[in-house]
Amino acid sequence: MSSTASRFDAGIVCGLGAYLTWGLFPAFFGLLEPAGPVEILAHRVLWTLLAMLLLLAVLGRLGSLRGLGVRVWALVAAASVAIAVNWGTYIYGVVSGRVVETALGYFINPLVSVLFGVLFFRERLRRPQVAALFVATAAVAVITVDYGRPPLIALTLAFSFALYGVVKKIVPLDPRTSLTGEGIVAVPFAAGYLVFLAVTGTGTFTGHGAGHSLLLVSAGLVTALPLLLFGAAAQRVPLVTLGMLQYLTPGLQMAWGVLVLHEDMPASRWIGFGLIWTALAVFTVDAVLRARTARGRLEPVTSSTPE
Repeated sequence: MSSTASRFDAGIVCGLGAYLTWGLFPAFFGLLEPAGPVEILAHRVLWTLLAMLLLLAVLGRLGSLRGLGVRVWALVAAASVAIAVNWGTYIYGVVSGRVVETALGYFINPLVSVLFGVLFFRERLRRPQVAALFVATAAVAVITVDYGRPPLIALTLAFSFALYGVVKKIVPLDPRTSLTGEGIVAVPFAAGYLVFLAVTGTGTFTGHGAGHSLLLVSAGLVTALPLLLFGAAAQRVPLVTLGMLQYLTPGLQMAWGVLVLHEDMPASRWIGFGLIWTALAVFTVDAVLRARTARGRLEPVTSSTPE
């Protein structure tokens, strides 16, 4: 197998690992009550950064953060803002009992990733992909009517994570260094907020037992793993392919919201989700067929040679 094909396969494995892990997040974040969304977000930033600094130290890679140019730090800062918006919105959706709407956001996200691939990287769309985008747009319209408002949580999640994918694809750093840099950018705000909570006595880190404290600390490790996997995948596979893998996450999240949390799902909402799934099915079939064709071109021609 060629090195290009091996790189592609490694990216697929990393992408699957990231999305399956994210799909289990509703179960984890439900354990962090009574901490509020912003407090959870601040702990995620702080402990993720500490975990990444430790990892870089063990690997002898702390020096990779030195000498980064202004453009690189600007890209890292953009990634940090995009993922902070995504994290904060997601946590808010989970702790407020709107897991199904967060799932909708991640169902929409693959199609937004496709759109961004066209806008930013001039990736070509095939006719089935264009059709999928139109069906997805109709789905959002149906769900907007059902909710009586635009699904703002879903749309914020979809666009913020798609933008994060764009930045991760072009930032000239390995995923570990990039993720650490994102934490460095965000940690002054996170630490400042946690200090504020401690001073005012409104935080939950120390007042709800050792188990609660350990869970908040573990948020950093739980966050770091899928982001590292996602960063590795974003640098190895096209955004179109990465978007195809994305729907594993919302499938698991929606199952949790409907089957475990028993969130309301009227018929009109099922219609909207059905349109999304139709768009994803069209998109997935087309992407799989194209991937098979591309891999066939990458496979080297074998011939018998004397030993």
